[in-house]
Amino acid sequence: MALDGLNDQTLSRRAMKAELLDAETELKLAYAWRDQRDEEALHRLITAYMRLAISMAAKFKRYGAPMNDLIQEAGLGLMKAADKFDPDRGVRFSTYAVWWIKASIQDYVMRNWSMVRTGSTSSQKSLFFNMRRVQARLEREAAAAGQTLDRHQLRQMISTEVGVPLADVEMMEGRLSGSDYSLNATQSVEDEGREWIDALEDDSAQASEIVEGRHDTDRLRDWLIAAMGALNERERFIVRERKLRDDGRTLESLGNELGLSKERVRQLEAAAFAKMRKSLESQSREVQHFLA
Repeated sequence: MALDGLNDQTLSRRAMKAELLDAETELKLAYAWRDQRDEEALHRLITAYMRLAISMAAKFKRYGAPMNDLIQEAGLGLMKAADKFDPDRGVRFSTYAVWWIKASIQDYVMRNWSMVRTGSTSSQKSLFFNMRRVQARLEREAAAAGQTLDRHQLRQMISTEVGVPLADVEMMEGRLSGSDYSLNATQSVEDEGREWIDALEDDSAQASEIVEGRHDTDRLRDWLIAAMGALNERERFIVRERKLRDDGRTLESLGNELGLSKERVRQLEAAAFAKMRKSLESQSREVQHFLA
């Protein structure tokens, strides 16, 4: 059954007119598709059970998604079920297809509920589709018993009932409490057209911070140049190769090049750092505080 370009009423009418398959015919069609990739058999199987997909899609209308889109997703789930169905297991195709149809519709609803990802784990999905129902039942039971539940108690009871962490309940309650709003919407009439986006904090660096950063970088570079100037040529070479390269060289490789032992190179490196520290400390009290 082609779904594109048809409204939900047309799809429903066509589905109701489709043939009803008995168990034997259903099994033959499933084998024909699995073993021979018979597209005509697949078409008959999908068309016969499209009424099941439409019936399940109708149960999700309360989430605000267009019915035609829900039917499209239900149809996709039905086709996935047909592709993965194993007739050798002795299960009716409709029983197997229910799970694929439901999963496809639920994924679509959660993807389109909000621009913010509503949930990805199985527990979050269960909470999304069951929270309001469980909450309503708990409130009815409490009212019948003459009890009054505060928000915290209710969240804890929902957490226990659904079997998810309390933090997930609090997160989902916030997600379900309202729809998305545009940042370009005006805050109020009194604000003379001020938009919500104007209230967002600018995370980029401020001009003063940029100037201060450049000034500090220049001073640090001058200090290091002066400190390196206090070293002899061999010490500068060791420091440069060990610390100023992206891939610093090992003591052993430097020892081989300089004709020294690895331990001697380590000693020269330590002596060079001591000279540099002394030079830096002599230049500014700020450096002394930093190196302390």
